[in-house]
Amino acid sequence: MNSRNNLPNSTPTTPTLTSRLPAVGTTVFTRMSVLAAQANAVNLGQGFPDFSCERSLLQAVNDAMQADFNQYPMMTGAPVLRHAIVDKIAAIYGHQYDVNTDITVTAGATEALTTAILCCVHPGDEVIVIEPSYDSYVPAITLAGGVPVLVPMQAGADGYSVPWSEVAAAVNGNTRLIVINSPHNPTGSVLRAADLDALADIVRGTDVLILSDEVYEHMVYDRQRHESVCRHPELAARAFVVSSFGKTYHVTGWKIGYVAAPAALSAEFRKVHQYNVFSVNTPMQHGIASYMSDPKPYLDLPAFYQRKRDLFRNGLKGSRFELLPADGTYFQCVRYDKISTQTEAQFAEWLTTEIKVAAIPVSAFYQQGKESGIVRFCFAKKDETLALALERLGKV
Repeated sequence: MNSRNNLPNSTPTTPTLTSRLPAVGTTVFTRMSVLAAQANAVNLGQGFPDFSCERSLLQAVNDAMQADFNQYPMMTGAPVLRHAIVDKIAAIYGHQYDVNTDITVTAGATEALTTAILCCVHPGDEVIVIEPSYDSYVPAITLAGGVPVLVPMQAGADGYSVPWSEVAAAVNGNTRLIVINSPHNPTGSVLRAADLDALADIVRGTDVLILSDEVYEHMVYDRQRHESVCRHPELAARAFVVSSFGKTYHVTGWKIGYVAAPAALSAEFRKVHQYNVFSVNTPMQHGIASYMSDPKPYLDLPAFYQRKRDLFRNGLKGSRFELLPADGTYFQCVRYDKISTQTEAQFAEWLTTEIKVAAIPVSAFYQQGKESGIVRFCFAKKDETLALALERLGKV
Protein backbone atom coordinates (compact mmCIF):
# COMPACT_ATOMS: atom_id res chain seq x y z
CA MET A 1 0.00 0.00 0.00
CA ASN A 2 1.23 3.47 -0.79
CA SER A 3 2.34 5.03 2.50
CA ARG A 4 0.99 8.38 1.35
CA ASN A 5 -2.51 7.00 1.80
CA ASN A 6 -1.79 6.55 5.53
CA LEU A 7 -0.89 10.23 6.12
CA PRO A 8 -3.43 12.14 8.17
CA ASN A 9 -5.79 14.29 6.17
CA SER A 10 -4.77 17.70 7.61
CA THR A 11 -3.57 21.09 6.48
CA PRO A 12 0.24 21.39 6.32
CA THR A 13 1.66 23.45 9.18
CA THR A 14 4.81 25.52 9.54
CA PRO A 15 7.06 24.41 12.40
CA THR A 16 7.50 26.80 15.29
CA LEU A 17 10.67 28.88 15.13
CA THR A 18 12.42 30.14 18.24
CA SER A 19 13.58 33.67 17.45
CA ARG A 20 17.25 34.60 17.78
CA LEU A 21 16.07 38.21 18.22
CA PRO A 22 12.78 37.97 20.13
CA ALA A 23 12.81 41.62 21.18
CA VAL A 24 13.30 42.97 17.66
CA GLY A 25 10.38 44.17 15.57
CA THR A 26 9.94 46.62 12.71
CA THR A 27 12.40 49.49 13.13
CA VAL A 28 11.23 52.96 14.03
CA PHE A 29 12.76 54.23 10.78
CA THR A 30 10.54 51.95 8.73
CA ARG A 31 7.45 52.80 10.78
CA MET A 32 7.97 56.54 10.57
CA SER A 33 8.76 56.46 6.86
CA VAL A 34 5.54 54.52 6.21
CA LEU A 35 3.61 56.99 8.36
CA ALA A 36 5.23 59.92 6.54
CA ALA A 37 4.18 58.51 3.18
CA GLN A 38 0.64 57.91 4.39
CA ALA A 39 0.38 61.44 5.81
CA ASN A 40 2.09 63.07 2.81
CA ALA A 41 4.59 64.55 5.26
CA VAL A 42 8.06 65.93 4.64
CA ASN A 43 10.26 63.05 5.73
CA LEU A 44 13.05 64.37 7.96
CA GLY A 45 13.08 61.07 9.80
CA GLN A 46 15.14 58.43 8.04
CA GLY A 47 18.74 59.46 7.41
CA PHE A 48 19.24 59.64 3.67
CA PRO A 49 19.49 62.48 1.12
CA ASP A 50 16.63 63.37 -1.20
CA PHE A 51 19.10 64.76 -3.75
CA SER A 52 21.28 63.00 -6.31
CA CYS A 53 24.94 62.10 -6.24
CA GLU A 54 27.36 63.64 -8.68
CA ARG A 55 26.73 62.52 -12.27
CA SER A 56 30.45 61.88 -12.69
CA LEU A 57 30.25 59.14 -10.05
CA LEU A 58 27.47 57.43 -11.98
CA GLN A 59 29.55 57.76 -15.13
CA ALA A 60 32.53 56.17 -13.39
CA VAL A 61 30.39 53.15 -12.42
CA ASN A 62 28.97 52.94 -15.95
CA ASP A 63 32.49 53.06 -17.37
CA ALA A 64 33.47 50.20 -15.08
CA MET A 65 30.53 48.11 -16.26
CA GLN A 66 31.37 48.86 -19.89
CA ALA A 67 34.95 47.82 -19.15
CA ASP A 68 33.57 44.42 -18.05
CA PHE A 69 34.25 44.72 -14.33
CA ASN A 70 31.15 42.63 -13.78
CA GLN A 71 32.31 39.37 -12.23
CA TYR A 72 33.14 38.50 -8.64
CA PRO A 73 35.83 40.74 -7.20
CA MET A 74 38.31 39.61 -4.60
CA MET A 75 36.62 38.73 -1.32
CA THR A 76 38.59 41.47 0.44
CA GLY A 77 37.61 44.10 -2.12
CA ALA A 78 38.89 45.29 -5.49
CA PRO A 79 42.61 46.12 -5.07
CA VAL A 80 42.18 49.50 -6.76
CA LEU A 81 39.61 50.53 -4.17
CA ARG A 82 41.63 49.23 -1.24
CA HIS A 83 44.60 51.25 -2.50
CA ALA A 84 42.40 54.36 -2.69
CA ILE A 85 41.18 53.78 0.89
CA VAL A 86 44.71 53.33 2.23
CA ASP A 87 45.87 56.50 0.47
CA LYS A 88 42.91 58.52 1.81
CA ILE A 89 43.44 57.41 5.41
CA ALA A 90 47.16 58.13 5.21
CA ALA A 91 46.57 61.58 3.72
CA ILE A 92 43.87 62.66 6.19
CA TYR A 93 44.71 60.83 9.41
CA GLY A 94 48.40 60.03 9.03
CA HIS A 95 48.02 56.30 9.67
CA GLN A 96 49.44 53.77 7.23
CA TYR A 97 47.40 50.59 6.78
CA ASP A 98 48.59 47.67 4.64
CA VAL A 99 46.51 47.47 1.48
CA ASN A 100 46.62 43.66 1.37
CA THR A 101 46.07 42.73 5.00
CA ASP A 102 44.27 45.61 6.72
CA ILE A 103 41.41 46.83 4.47
CA THR A 104 38.19 44.96 3.67
CA VAL A 105 35.40 46.36 1.49
CA THR A 106 31.96 45.55 2.89
CA ALA A 107 28.31 45.51 1.88
CA GLY A 108 27.64 48.77 3.68
CA ALA A 109 28.59 49.85 7.17
CA THR A 110 25.93 47.74 8.86
CA GLU A 111 27.47 44.56 7.45
CA ALA A 112 30.85 45.83 8.59
CA LEU A 113 29.60 46.45 12.12
CA THR A 114 27.83 43.11 12.37
CA THR A 115 30.76 41.16 10.94
CA ALA A 116 33.21 42.88 13.30
CA ILE A 117 31.06 41.92 16.29
CA LEU A 118 30.52 38.34 15.11
CA CYS A 119 34.23 37.78 14.50
CA CYS A 120 35.38 38.71 18.00
CA VAL A 121 32.47 38.35 20.44
CA HIS A 122 31.86 34.91 21.93
CA PRO A 123 28.97 33.73 24.12
CA GLY A 124 29.19 35.45 27.48
CA ASP A 125 31.55 38.20 26.34
CA GLU A 126 30.50 41.68 27.41
CA VAL A 127 30.29 44.54 24.92
CA ILE A 128 30.03 48.13 26.11
CA VAL A 129 27.58 50.20 24.07
CA ILE A 130 27.17 53.94 24.67
CA GLU A 131 23.54 55.04 24.44
CA PRO A 132 21.69 56.44 22.61
CA SER A 133 23.09 54.19 19.89
CA TYR A 134 22.53 53.13 16.31
CA ASP A 135 19.99 50.33 16.31
CA SER A 136 22.12 47.55 14.77
CA TYR A 137 24.70 47.29 17.57
CA VAL A 138 22.75 45.41 20.23
CA PRO A 139 21.05 42.89 17.87
CA ALA A 140 24.46 41.98 16.44
CA ILE A 141 25.84 41.49 19.95
CA THR A 142 22.84 39.30 20.78
CA LEU A 143 23.36 37.18 17.64
CA ALA A 144 26.96 36.62 18.72
CA GLY A 145 25.83 35.47 22.16
CA GLY A 146 27.41 38.51 23.78
CA VAL A 147 26.07 40.58 26.65
CA PRO A 148 25.46 44.28 25.91
CA VAL A 149 26.50 46.60 28.73
CA LEU A 150 24.77 49.94 28.27
CA VAL A 151 26.37 53.21 29.35
CA PRO A 152 24.19 56.32 28.83
CA MET A 153 25.65 59.55 27.51
CA GLN A 154 25.32 62.68 29.60
CA ALA A 155 22.97 65.31 28.15
CA GLY A 156 23.37 68.93 29.19
CA ALA A 157 23.09 72.47 27.87
CA ASP A 158 26.25 71.89 25.82
CA GLY A 159 24.86 68.72 24.25
CA TYR A 160 25.79 65.09 24.74
CA SER A 161 29.08 63.74 26.07
CA VAL A 162 30.50 60.34 27.00
CA PRO A 163 31.00 59.76 30.75
CA TRP A 164 34.35 58.02 30.52
CA SER A 165 34.46 57.30 34.24
CA GLU A 166 31.30 55.22 33.84
CA VAL A 167 32.77 53.45 30.80
CA ALA A 168 35.87 52.64 32.87
CA ALA A 169 33.70 51.32 35.70
CA ALA A 170 31.90 49.02 33.26
CA VAL A 171 35.12 47.34 32.08
CA ASN A 172 35.95 44.00 33.71
CA GLY A 173 37.56 40.68 32.86
CA ASN A 174 34.61 39.72 30.64
CA THR A 175 34.75 42.87 28.51
CA ARG A 176 35.65 42.02 24.91
CA LEU A 177 34.67 45.13 22.95
CA ILE A 178 33.75 48.80 23.33
CA VAL A 179 31.62 50.32 20.57
CA ILE A 180 32.05 54.03 19.88
CA ASN A 181 30.42 56.24 17.26
CA SER A 182 31.68 59.64 16.16
CA PRO A 183 30.25 61.76 14.66
CA HIS A 184 27.37 60.38 16.67
CA ASN A 185 23.99 59.22 15.45
CA PRO A 186 21.49 60.35 16.71
CA THR A 187 22.88 63.20 18.85
CA GLY A 188 25.18 64.95 16.36
CA SER A 189 27.95 65.10 18.99
CA VAL A 190 31.61 64.41 18.15
CA LEU A 191 34.51 62.96 20.11
CA ARG A 192 37.50 65.21 20.69
CA ALA A 193 41.17 64.26 21.08
CA ALA A 194 40.73 64.23 24.87
CA ASP A 195 37.96 61.65 24.50
CA LEU A 196 40.24 59.30 22.58
CA ASP A 197 42.96 59.81 25.18
CA ALA A 198 40.45 58.89 27.90
CA LEU A 199 39.46 55.76 25.99
CA ALA A 200 43.11 54.80 25.55
CA ASP A 201 43.64 55.14 29.30
CA ILE A 202 40.73 52.74 29.88
CA VAL A 203 41.86 49.96 27.54
CA ARG A 204 45.62 50.22 28.08
CA GLY A 205 46.98 46.97 29.44
CA THR A 206 43.82 45.03 28.59
CA ASP A 207 42.71 42.83 25.67
CA VAL A 208 39.62 44.96 25.07
CA LEU A 209 38.98 45.74 21.40
CA ILE A 210 37.41 48.89 19.90
CA LEU A 211 34.74 49.07 17.21
CA SER A 212 34.69 52.64 15.90
CA ASP A 213 31.69 53.59 13.78
CA GLU A 214 32.88 56.59 11.74
CA VAL A 215 30.39 56.61 8.88
CA TYR A 216 29.87 60.39 9.21
CA GLU A 217 33.62 61.09 9.30
CA HIS A 218 33.39 63.85 6.68
CA MET A 219 30.57 65.71 8.42
CA VAL A 220 32.23 67.67 11.23
CA TYR A 221 31.54 71.40 11.41
CA ASP A 222 32.78 74.78 12.59
CA ARG A 223 36.37 74.14 11.48
CA GLN A 224 36.75 71.20 13.85
CA ARG A 225 38.48 68.06 12.61
CA HIS A 226 37.23 64.52 12.85
CA GLU A 227 39.16 62.70 15.55
CA SER A 228 39.33 59.30 13.92
CA VAL A 229 40.65 56.35 15.89
CA CYS A 230 43.08 56.12 12.97
CA ARG A 231 44.78 59.24 14.32
CA HIS A 232 45.52 57.50 17.62
CA PRO A 233 48.11 54.70 17.08
CA GLU A 234 47.48 53.10 20.45
CA LEU A 235 43.75 52.74 19.70
CA ALA A 236 44.21 51.91 16.00
CA ALA A 237 46.27 48.89 17.04
CA ARG A 238 43.17 47.31 18.65
CA ALA A 239 40.35 48.77 16.55
CA PHE A 240 37.99 47.98 13.72
CA VAL A 241 37.33 51.35 12.04
CA VAL A 242 34.18 51.47 9.91
CA SER A 243 33.24 53.99 7.22
CA SER A 244 30.61 54.32 4.50
CA PHE A 245 30.80 55.44 0.89
CA GLY A 246 27.01 55.65 0.87
CA LYS A 247 27.07 58.44 3.46
CA THR A 248 30.06 60.25 1.95
CA TYR A 249 28.92 60.22 -1.68
CA HIS A 250 25.10 60.49 -1.25
CA VAL A 251 24.49 56.91 -2.45
CA THR A 252 23.11 55.17 0.63
CA GLY A 253 21.32 52.59 -1.53
CA TRP A 254 24.60 51.27 -2.91
CA LYS A 255 25.47 49.77 0.48
CA ILE A 256 29.25 49.90 0.19
CA GLY A 257 31.56 50.57 3.12
CA TYR A 258 34.82 49.32 4.50
CA VAL A 259 36.68 48.25 7.61
CA ALA A 260 40.25 49.20 8.45
CA ALA A 261 41.91 47.04 11.10
CA PRO A 262 45.33 45.55 11.89
CA ALA A 263 46.16 42.34 10.04
CA ALA A 264 45.40 40.00 12.96
CA LEU A 265 41.94 41.53 13.44
CA SER A 266 41.24 41.74 9.71
CA ALA A 267 42.10 38.05 9.28
CA GLU A 268 39.32 37.08 11.70
CA PHE A 269 36.98 39.69 10.23
CA ARG A 270 37.45 38.22 6.75
CA LYS A 271 36.65 34.70 7.95
CA VAL A 272 33.13 35.87 8.82
CA HIS A 273 32.83 38.29 5.90
CA GLN A 274 33.53 35.59 3.31
CA TYR A 275 30.61 33.48 4.54
CA ASN A 276 28.37 36.45 5.22
CA VAL A 277 28.33 38.27 1.87
CA PHE A 278 31.67 37.12 0.39
CA SER A 279 32.11 40.12 -1.90
CA VAL A 280 30.64 43.48 -2.88
CA ASN A 281 29.29 44.94 -6.14
CA THR A 282 32.24 44.98 -8.57
CA PRO A 283 31.56 47.90 -10.95
CA MET A 284 30.61 50.17 -8.06
CA GLN A 285 33.91 49.39 -6.34
CA HIS A 286 35.83 50.32 -9.48
CA GLY A 287 33.68 53.40 -10.06
CA ILE A 288 34.19 54.65 -6.51
CA ALA A 289 37.94 54.02 -6.74
CA SER A 290 38.10 56.14 -9.89
CA TYR A 291 35.98 58.88 -8.31
CA MET A 292 38.24 58.95 -5.22
CA SER A 293 41.18 60.09 -7.33
CA ASP A 294 39.79 63.58 -6.69
CA PRO A 295 39.54 64.23 -2.92
CA LYS A 296 37.48 67.38 -3.39
CA PRO A 297 34.04 65.75 -2.95
CA TYR A 298 34.79 64.51 0.57
CA LEU A 299 37.00 67.44 1.53
CA ASP A 300 34.17 69.82 0.61
CA LEU A 301 31.52 67.80 2.43
CA PRO A 302 31.79 69.60 5.80
CA ALA A 303 31.02 72.97 4.19
CA PHE A 304 28.25 71.44 2.08
CA TYR A 305 26.40 70.03 5.07
CA GLN A 306 27.23 72.86 7.46
CA ARG A 307 25.34 75.22 5.15
CA LYS A 308 22.31 72.93 5.33
CA ARG A 309 22.68 72.59 9.09
CA ASP A 310 22.80 76.37 9.51
CA LEU A 311 19.86 76.87 7.16
CA PHE A 312 17.80 74.45 9.22
CA ARG A 313 18.92 75.82 12.60
CA ASN A 314 18.31 79.42 11.55
CA GLY A 315 14.84 78.45 10.36
CA LEU A 316 13.99 77.09 13.82
CA LYS A 317 15.31 80.08 15.75
CA GLY A 318 12.45 81.84 17.45
CA SER A 319 10.37 78.66 17.44
CA ARG A 320 9.39 76.78 20.57
CA PHE A 321 11.89 74.03 19.74
CA GLU A 322 15.13 74.11 21.73
CA LEU A 323 18.07 73.39 19.45
CA LEU A 324 20.75 71.07 20.79
CA PRO A 325 24.32 71.41 19.48
CA ALA A 326 24.91 69.69 16.14
CA ASP A 327 28.67 69.39 15.72
CA GLY A 328 28.59 66.54 13.21
CA THR A 329 26.48 64.12 11.13
CA TYR A 330 23.45 65.40 9.20
CA PHE A 331 21.10 65.23 12.18
CA GLN A 332 19.64 67.93 14.39
CA CYS A 333 18.14 67.05 17.78
CA VAL A 334 15.59 69.35 19.42
CA ARG A 335 13.80 69.47 22.77
CA TYR A 336 10.05 69.99 22.59
CA ASP A 337 9.07 70.30 26.26
CA LYS A 338 7.76 73.85 25.66
CA ILE A 339 5.35 72.41 23.11
CA SER A 340 4.08 69.11 24.47
CA THR A 341 4.17 66.63 27.36
CA GLN A 342 3.69 63.69 24.99
CA THR A 343 6.19 60.85 24.86
CA GLU A 344 8.77 61.12 22.11
CA ALA A 345 7.04 58.48 19.99
CA GLN A 346 3.67 60.19 20.42
CA PHE A 347 5.11 63.59 19.60
CA ALA A 348 6.92 62.28 16.50
CA GLU A 349 3.70 60.69 15.28
CA TRP A 350 1.78 63.92 15.97
CA LEU A 351 4.37 65.96 14.05
CA THR A 352 4.08 63.54 11.14
CA THR A 353 0.30 63.30 10.92
CA GLU A 354 -0.74 66.81 12.01
CA ILE A 355 2.19 69.11 11.15
CA LYS A 356 3.24 66.97 8.16
CA VAL A 357 6.93 66.76 9.10
CA ALA A 358 8.39 63.38 10.12
CA ALA A 359 10.98 63.07 12.89
CA ILE A 360 12.49 60.20 14.86
CA PRO A 361 12.10 59.86 18.65
CA VAL A 362 15.52 59.68 20.30
CA SER A 363 14.04 57.21 22.79
CA ALA A 364 14.14 54.65 19.97
CA PHE A 365 17.95 54.68 20.26
CA TYR A 366 17.83 53.37 23.85
CA GLN A 367 17.22 49.71 24.62
CA GLN A 368 14.84 50.65 27.44
CA GLY A 369 13.27 53.56 25.56
CA LYS A 370 14.60 56.35 27.78
CA GLU A 371 12.44 59.49 27.54
CA SER A 372 14.24 62.85 27.28
CA GLY A 373 11.72 64.97 25.38
CA ILE A 374 13.94 65.03 22.28
CA VAL A 375 13.35 64.17 18.62
CA ARG A 376 15.80 64.01 15.73
CA PHE A 377 15.49 65.65 12.31
CA CYS A 378 17.62 64.85 9.25
CA PHE A 379 18.76 67.90 7.27
CA ALA A 380 20.37 65.96 4.38
CA LYS A 381 17.66 67.30 2.09
CA LYS A 382 17.21 69.71 -0.79
CA ASP A 383 16.90 73.34 0.26
CA GLU A 384 13.29 73.41 -0.93
CA THR A 385 12.52 70.34 1.18
CA LEU A 386 13.98 72.02 4.24
CA ALA A 387 12.14 75.26 3.48
CA LEU A 388 8.79 73.44 3.34
CA ALA A 389 9.54 71.58 6.56
CA LEU A 390 10.56 74.82 8.30
CA GLU A 391 7.41 76.58 7.16
CA ARG A 392 5.32 73.84 8.76
CA LEU A 393 7.43 73.56 11.91
CA GLY A 394 7.23 77.32 12.40
CA LYS A 395 3.50 76.93 13.05
CA VAL A 396 4.02 74.58 16.00
